[in-house]
Amino acid sequence: MVTDTVSVDQEMVRMTPGLGGMVVSAVGYRIAGVRTGLHRGLPSPYLTLIFSLDGPVTGGLTPEQARGPDAFRADIVVGGLQQAPAYVEQPERESGVQLAVHPLAARALFGMPAAELTGHAVAEGTDVLGRAGAEVHERLREQDRWEERFATLTDFLRRQVARAPDTPGVRDEVGEAWAWLARHHGAGTLQGLAAHVALSERRLTTLFRAETGLTPKQAARLMRFDRAKAQVVAAVSAHDRPDLAGVAADCGYYDHSHLVRDFRQYTGVNPTAWLAEECRNIQAGGHRNGPEWDA
Repeated sequence: MVTDTVSVDQEMVRMTPGLGGMVVSAVGYRIAGVRTGLHRGLPSPYLTLIFSLDGPVTGGLTPEQARGPDAFRADIVVGGLQQAPAYVEQPERESGVQLAVHPLAARALFGMPAAELTGHAVAEGTDVLGRAGAEVHERLREQDRWEERFATLTDFLRRQVARAPDTPGVRDEVGEAWAWLARHHGAGTLQGLAAHVALSERRLTTLFRAETGLTPKQAARLMRFDRAKAQVVAAVSAHDRPDLAGVAADCGYYDHSHLVRDFRQYTGVNPTAWLAEECRNIQAGGHRNGPEWDA
């Protein structure tokens, strides 16, 4: 475990991922004294699980929804794989634990395929995790130390897995297809992927979408963007100016413009505007999801 205290009012604590790769990253956060506003929650190749410890997370699929009466509010947030940003209210003070969960672990941890979480900005965590989720949330609120909270969460997730021994597993072809896409950082062709898992392109697409909610092409594109974003974040974290043309070439984009188009889809703005918004968050340790797509 590494504790990175950036300032007196902002702290992020990372736990070493575990649970056999089902949890890709886990971060405890405590922020106070910041300017209120809207934060962009970006799509990623992982599911999101948040236990908020200072009141509900409030947001929406648009800035208007996030600030209006139809905003979602949840103390426990479960987010599926998305193709566009969500907008979350940034309060003056917040704390919680955020986990990046491998989408193929959804059956074991949540009792459902990741596809059932797709298409919604978030799901209410108690609807997914049941009473056990509410109980562990209350336990986390009572604890003061990050080590205790991470231990509580680890025990809880292990119990989730143990309680679902009869849950149908992920088909081998889908698991291998995801692993192949990850190894290729979202590059490669659908034809090559289908040949690798010995399925037709149509059959593979049907099975893959039924499990994850995305087609293989959508997942590949999301992985490629996530890798490009990780390289941009690494440069900013090192106080360097990101070389976007170099990032585009390294991550398999046709050119700089191709990278910018994907940034617009997944963030809602171009890379320059996104960095202007997120620079402080990045330098505080944000946007570091896990090792699978690290540069």
